[in-house]
Amino acid sequence: MAMSNSVLIIDDSGTIRERIIKTLESTDLFSRYYEAEDGLEGFKKLLSAPVDIILCDLEMPRIDGFKFLSMLKSRPDLQDVPVLILTGMNDRELKIKGLDQGASDYITKPFDPEELIARVKVHLKIKNLQDDLKRSNELLLELSNTDHLTGLFNRRYMMEALDKELQRSVRKNGPLSLIMLDIDHFKQVNDTYGHLQGDVVLQRVATQLQKELRSYDCAARYGGEEFISILPDSTLKEAVFVADRIRLSVQALKFSGDLSPLNITASLGVACFPVAGIATVDAFIKLADDALYRAKTNGRNRVEFHES
Repeated sequence: MAMSNSVLIIDDSGTIRERIIKTLESTDLFSRYYEAEDGLEGFKKLLSAPVDIILCDLEMPRIDGFKFLSMLKSRPDLQDVPVLILTGMNDRELKIKGLDQGASDYITKPFDPEELIARVKVHLKIKNLQDDLKRSNELLLELSNTDHLTGLFNRRYMMEALDKELQRSVRKNGPLSLIMLDIDHFKQVNDTYGHLQGDVVLQRVATQLQKELRSYDCAARYGGEEFISILPDSTLKEAVFVADRIRLSVQALKFSGDLSPLNITASLGVACFPVAGIATVDAFIKLADDALYRAKTNGRNRVEFHES
């Protein structure tokens, strides 16, 4: 068990709080102990210092255990903290009501120290497993949406995002622009400097791209040395302006080490929705792609756009 766990003990009896702390201190389970005399004080403590487990008496003045449980329910960030309720010997109804209201377990007073320790251990273990699972899920979601090399979104995520933005643009009758970027002569970079250095170039271009966009724009690696940016609420004129800014900042990139002799440029194609006859994500991407192709054939290191 991690030593950095913390516990909150809520009981109007100082003697009981002391006995619980003494019992738990024998285990090395917790590095921090918080105490409160009633539900309100306990809730305030929780808001200032999150804990891993709560032991709470049911019958207390001012705010009792049941009120405390319902206050916890109102806070999504605190819902996963296990609460062990402390009940008297014959309070069968109270136990059931407490469990119904979201408590994880109960301990009967006067409590048996070994039983208290055993139950606390079980719920700490479950809490730690849940926390690990949450972290893994967040990481998995991030990985499934991200291009591992550049840290930009990947093609799959970009297609979903573009679909949503296209629908929003139709609903709100507002513009939506797309910029496609391709690094010029990238094959030569790989052939001359090797793929590892080629990866460095891709990462640097990705960083420049992100820098020139607004926080709510979406940049993705479309594949190979191609990048795509979604610019919601941007007119063609605005998007062309941004694309040229990106072009200039890529052209200004300076590399160090083996790559220090390298100067790179990029070609960009821009399209803006709505366009007559274009209703799908694929058709919209093709417009930007065609513009990009024109930028390549017209001499590279330039921006071309689809004129409707």
